[in-house]
Amino acid sequence: MSQELKQETAEHPESGLHSKGLSTGTVGVVGLVVIGISCIAPAYTLTAGLGATVAVVGTSLPAILLAGFIPMLLVALGYRELNNAMPDSGTSFTWATRAFGPMIGWMGGWGLIAATVIVLSNLAAVAVDFFYILLAQLTGNQAIADLTKNLWVNIPTTLVFIAAAAYISYRGLNATKVFQYVLVGFQVAVLLIFAIMAFTSSTPFDRTPINLDMFNPASVDSFAAFAAGISLSIFVFWGWDVTLTMNEETTDPAKVPGRGATWTVLVIIALYLAVSLGVLYWAGVGQTGLGAGNEANQESIFAVLSGPIMGPLAILMSLAILSSSAASLQSTMVSPARTLLAMGYYKALPPSFAKISPRFMSPSVATVVSAAAAAVFYVVTRLISENALWDTITALGLMICFYYGITALACVWYFRSELFTSVRNFFFKFLAPLIGGVVLLVMFFSTAIESMNPDYGSGSAIGSVGMVFILGVGVLLLGVAIMLFTKWRHPAFFKGETIKTR
Repeated sequence: MSQELKQETAEHPESGLHSKGLSTGTVGVVGLVVIGISCIAPAYTLTAGLGATVAVVGTSLPAILLAGFIPMLLVALGYRELNNAMPDSGTSFTWATRAFGPMIGWMGGWGLIAATVIVLSNLAAVAVDFFYILLAQLTGNQAIADLTKNLWVNIPTTLVFIAAAAYISYRGLNATKVFQYVLVGFQVAVLLIFAIMAFTSSTPFDRTPINLDMFNPASVDSFAAFAAGISLSIFVFWGWDVTLTMNEETTDPAKVPGRGATWTVLVIIALYLAVSLGVLYWAGVGQTGLGAGNEANQESIFAVLSGPIMGPLAILMSLAILSSSAASLQSTMVSPARTLLAMGYYKALPPSFAKISPRFMSPSVATVVSAAAAAVFYVVTRLISENALWDTITALGLMICFYYGITALACVWYFRSELFTSVRNFFFKFLAPLIGGVVLLVMFFSTAIESMNPDYGSGSAIGSVGMVFILGVGVLLLGVAIMLFTKWRHPAFFKGETIKTR
């Protein structure tokens, strides 16, 4: 058991928190930042989200990115304080349970697991798309790129990608680190090259000078556009909390995870601003041709702009997006596996989820289940329709705001007896997580209401209710049903016998 967990159980002997047999001292701050960046997957996230955000907010893109960054940073500060007090791989699940009790804690864990399983399936899909695009570019045979549209080719390839990611994750963080250093370094370098070439191009499509008004949130046309932009920008920052799910495996569980999370968010905002400003400068926000506001360019902005901007180096962008998706597919699997491990360990799920590989000292059953869930989810939604798959990604924002918001407020409530004992406590344990948590929960409810409109997302609906709302709320209600079933079969956690509320 780590010294910090010993301290926690010494201060609160009734808490029941323990280490779980994971490999200790495996990763430091740099390793966490690399894995955190990988989980966010900047190349994949930007190509999927940049165009859609520009379509909503235009040249105010930098302002929206900064506005979305602020609640992420505030929540990260709250996460850091909780981790310092309770370095546990269950993170949101464990901390919300200690603060609010078993039911809310369980749902906090479910929000994290559901969000990561959904994005795992999408990451695998994007990796497969760019795998065949890359093969087509290398061979000069465009027909190979079209193979991804063939379900009998697409689905088996996607399952192979998921299985490979699960295998690397199963082998533990040492294998994960080596894999991530190479892929993350490559994608960051390519994104920076793209930004530099956009700014230095002699023939921009629609040169748009950079000015301070682009950084002013008040310049957004309406609150609805601002809220929609914030929802998209929250998605592009999501994933940094993977650094905290590895806290039991770090060189210093009380300090390293918090530093890793903070540095991850700071590096990502710098990278996003560089690339987004490059896109605005070169392409503008027009809705025709190569304009970043063109609806035809929104599905993959880099697929459209990399050729004109980078010329023969455009193949590097295809490689970067493929590596970004593949790396994130593997690193994202770290998070649900460790949350499931903790839930099994504390008997919030069947105890089999708590099994550790004796060879690799990593979650065994939890990793396999995470991969299997992502595979099943992808196959089912892909067979239903491509719209269903993309609507679940849009619904992902609901779950992100839900569990981040709960965890941030858990920080305020857990430390309630010491919030005003020092200036530091006031800012880091009270004000920062309170603002961040409230903003995200407001976003959760406003997005839920907005997504009831059939026009939200792909435009699919059941009756007069939008598919995004049905999928997002449906996943959360599924969690409630599983929680009630688990409470009936495994009541110890829900009776407060394994983790005590503070």
